[in-house]
Amino acid sequence: MIQIADLHVRYQGDRGEVHAVRGINLQIKEGQFYTLLGPSGCGKTSTLRCLAGLEPPSEGEISIDGTLVYSSSRGVLVPPHKRDIGMVFQSYAIWPHMTAFENVAFPLREMRRCSRSEINERVGKALRLVQLSGFEDRPAPFLSGGQQQRLALARALVREPKVLLLDEPLSNLDAKLREDTRVELRELVKKIGITTVYVTHDQLEALTMSDVVAVMKDGQIMQEASPIEIYRAPKERFVANFIGMSNFLEGEVSRLANGNGLGVVQTKDGALHCVLPPGARVKDTVTIVIRPEDIALSGPEAGAADSNLLEGKVVAALFVGEAMEYQLELRGGTLLRLKLHASTGVTKGDTIRIAMPARQCRALTG
Repeated sequence: MIQIADLHVRYQGDRGEVHAVRGINLQIKEGQFYTLLGPSGCGKTSTLRCLAGLEPPSEGEISIDGTLVYSSSRGVLVPPHKRDIGMVFQSYAIWPHMTAFENVAFPLREMRRCSRSEINERVGKALRLVQLSGFEDRPAPFLSGGQQQRLALARALVREPKVLLLDEPLSNLDAKLREDTRVELRELVKKIGITTVYVTHDQLEALTMSDVVAVMKDGQIMQEASPIEIYRAPKERFVANFIGMSNFLEGEVSRLANGNGLGVVQTKDGALHCVLPPGARVKDTVTIVIRPEDIALSGPEAGAADSNLLEGKVVAALFVGEAMEYQLELRGGTLLRLKLHASTGVTKGDTIRIAMPARQCRALTG
């Protein structure tokens, strides 16, 4: 459906040339909800704007549904209004002097191909789709933030495009409304079956809404995978650190994977069993990653060798409602973050024993 090949974006800034997008390659399937995730300035919005035709790339090729819309080598540059896309901006770009109906009808009137009856029918359908029936005559400024977001979505969908582009559309909503809208938006685009490209810096949005997530840094894609794989099996330290909360333990490979698929890494806090990266060798320097929720309290019993039993002192405790978050200082000096059930009796100053399941400990190189 969407193919991006060797895309580069360069522009002149106050301090010289900025290489915003550095040769990325994407293949997005029809009907897929694809998310570009990363911190500010990583190139995700520039990539989306190139796809929309709002920003000219420096090099590369972009195809939408088999049609070449940009090619630096062939001199192709299809303008935005001739690309079969709908787009929702971060600011929504709602026209305040128009009613809800007029806002949604505007793209159809600009096309000048639709009769009045067809406009009425398609606008009505779009408003029903986003649950704004009955608001046709409401002036846009009198809609709530969530309603304005849905109005912008209706306007993007009224032309029935093949691709929907969303540039951080939930960032202006309050936390509770953003949570509710995530579900609504995901269900809506799946119901329609429209190919969707979503840009966000919010990890939770990416994990809960996407079929595929591409994590970007410095204009490059660091990892592209399903949300579960991105979270459970990050391939880069940056990805592990950016997606959710992670613990990192530095060490050196002392034994390669045996029959159970687990190797051993020697750290300043002891030898730890873990999943080694492909191609790992003895004496390689690696970083072990484990999520706070994968660490459990352990009793005084010895336990299995691959349980990675460690002892430390609780130096901080934070109640976060559904859980307790702790900071634990291990005997070797490493600080770990734990997330335990809110009913735990552990308090600051306690010395506790923890178990880190080896299969939840992943070693990364670099």
